[in-house]
Amino acid sequence: MTTAGSPTIEVTRAARGRGVRAGARAGFVARGVLYLLVGVLAVRIGLTGTSEQADRGGALAEVVATPFGAVLLWALGIGLAGMALWRLSEALVGAVGPKGDRPGTRALSGARSVFYAVSSFLVLAFASGDRGSGAGSTDRQSRDLTSRLLELPGGPWWVGAVATGLLGAGLWIAGRAVLRKYRKHLEWQRMSTPQRRFMDVTGTGGGVARGLVFAAVGFFGLKAAIESDPGEAKGMDDALRSLAQSPAGPWLLVAVAVGLVLFGVFSFGQSKWREV
Repeated sequence: MTTAGSPTIEVTRAARGRGVRAGARAGFVARGVLYLLVGVLAVRIGLTGTSEQADRGGALAEVVATPFGAVLLWALGIGLAGMALWRLSEALVGAVGPKGDRPGTRALSGARSVFYAVSSFLVLAFASGDRGSGAGSTDRQSRDLTSRLLELPGGPWWVGAVATGLLGAGLWIAGRAVLRKYRKHLEWQRMSTPQRRFMDVTGTGGGVARGLVFAAVGFFGLKAAIESDPGEAKGMDDALRSLAQSPAGPWLLVAVAVGLVLFGVFSFGQSKWREV
């Protein structure tokens, strides 16, 4: 039996304290800014064919070009660190909600914590002057990682496993958006009808677009595994550009790009109404 002053109670209280919650909300804002910028860059590519980079690196390049770019970069990196800390707290003590303590939920939170911690590190490294860290092309990074995995014993199987995970994650993200699963994580009952409509439009459209991008990256990873060719692997930028080669032409790219903008806006809404 635990008492009010026991270590377990204290850890849980700290993990769900005001500072961790504030970090989570700052993280949603930081994520929203990055997706918003990536979406805008992708719209430009679809409409003009520009050579700009529609991924995290391109977004950071856009930020650093603004008058207060250096300050904004630090703010984004710190915000992503707050998101990583919040996800880590969920992994340690469970998420808010009746099913937040399930092993699968906590494991997923742990994986998300690692993802946001790495993203934060790259952004902060870029902000501190290491321009090769945060702004590296995701296309080059994907090819390099694929090449290293292919060199391992059973390399194509390793690449195929990672690619299948990305493809599955993308379909899972898109499916949950269509089913509006995000609602259960929002303070839905105290939101007004316009606020709910706003989150439904941005959450559904944005989630589907985000899922499609993940699935596209996974699809090209599977091609790389099947052909044992790291050149077939694509990051976010090349995966988005490949949409312009579909029968729908550049308009599919523009539609997905607009969806990424919507996901950025949805993240801003989560910073306000997400239960953390």
